[in-house]
Amino acid sequence: MNHTNCVEFDHTQKVFGTLHALKDFSLPIKSGCIYGFLGPNGAGKTTAMRILVGISKPTGGNVHVFGTSDIPSVRHLIGYLPEEKGLYKRMRVLDYIVYLGRLNGMRKLNAIKRAKELLEEFELTAWERSRCQVLSKGLGQKVQIVGTLVHDPQLMVLDEPFSGLDPVNVEIVRKLIHDRSKANATIILSTHIMEQAEVLCDEIVLINKGEAVLKGPIDEVRKGNVITIEHSGTEEVFAGLTQLVSYKQISRLATLEVTEGCDLQELLRELLNRTKVTQFNTSASSLHEVFLREVGEIETANEEEKTITNTTSQEYCCMEKAFTKIHVETTTKGIE
Repeated sequence: MNHTNCVEFDHTQKVFGTLHALKDFSLPIKSGCIYGFLGPNGAGKTTAMRILVGISKPTGGNVHVFGTSDIPSVRHLIGYLPEEKGLYKRMRVLDYIVYLGRLNGMRKLNAIKRAKELLEEFELTAWERSRCQVLSKGLGQKVQIVGTLVHDPQLMVLDEPFSGLDPVNVEIVRKLIHDRSKANATIILSTHIMEQAEVLCDEIVLINKGEAVLKGPIDEVRKGNVITIEHSGTEEVFAGLTQLVSYKQISRLATLEVTEGCDLQELLRELLNRTKVTQFNTSASSLHEVFLREVGEIETANEEEKTITNTTSQEYCCMEKAFTKIHVETTTKGIE
């Protein structure tokens, strides 16, 4: 493994029955970067994250984290935020956060002190004695984020961190991610919001059907011999145009891959003879456009979610077993 990399997937595979959730997945992630996992539902993003944090084991290949494939030995350096709410309903908010801190090797008093600081930072102090079962989705997400941060992890793995948050709290989490990155932490996040990934991430990987179909720095991913047009016709108008390598259309918006050295003026003249063009854009593609170009019309594919039936609460049970065994004094009855 390259020691400048915090994480390295090495021909990783994961099979659930007949479903290949990850296929020969190789990906280096540099230390200190913000890396985005993008892709449609069921693409394999969550599977990759579960393997990365040690909840699930690969069927083939390997994953190295901080230079080792023995993930339990470095688990205390990782903070994991699952997509769905995984709170222990009857625990009080402060107890829950301290509990996660203790699981990650913190001393009790240090965990309490840090938990209270984070609750204040996230404007959750008023909820610290409340049971988790009364929290709204947005409040529950904030509490889980605090639980992810309490032990000051060097690697944060965030599965849909903006889910359920209002615009104010989205900005709080975005600032948090930037601040952690400046402190040399590595952040891996998944999101369906392309604009968030475009603003936050240094590099991305686009996963589709378990494979990395596109990866690299944001600027590199957005470059290419690609133009977008909005027009009144169907994609049939592009048939026979010799300067096009490929084309794909969704509704009125078409993405065209052109040949190297394409004469754009000549191409536009040809298009105007065939259809009414209302927009002709030669600038760098947005991540949204790249996503549509690479994946096409996204089907509602939930095979991964249907096959992997473990709930997020079960995820946490697996995490507890994998963590270094320590004596946890925090209980659901409160902190003495």
